[in-house]
Amino acid sequence: MNGINHFRYTAMMVPYTQSKGVPMPKLAVLGTGVLMLVGGLGILLGVWVSYAVLALIAFLVPVTFIMHNFWTIEDPNQRLMDMIHFMKNIALVGAVLAYLAVPMPWAWSVLL
Repeated sequence: MNGINHFRYTAMMVPYTQSKGVPMPKLAVLGTGVLMLVGGLGILLGVWVSYAVLALIAFLVPVTFIMHNFWTIEDPNQRLMDMIHFMKNIALVGAVLAYLAVPMPWAWSVLL
């Protein structure tokens, strides 16, 4: 759903992305939307799971450190929110990597 939202709400996401100092913010929003869609669909369908994991890691790692850099924020409430999102994303990196331990092909893979 978040991948789709990157396309539906691009105009709303670009200013926030730009405020974080991301170069070419519109391209970044659209590119991360593609990474989330490719990764999510790959895991959901059991198609090229290793590439799906790679796409999600390519999304999560930079976004976590660039968009949720809580250590630079002075407002305690905003710092807490960004720290929560940072930790959530780090946990998601671990969860995504765990998919690599699932034997292939997946029982529900569309490629069976």
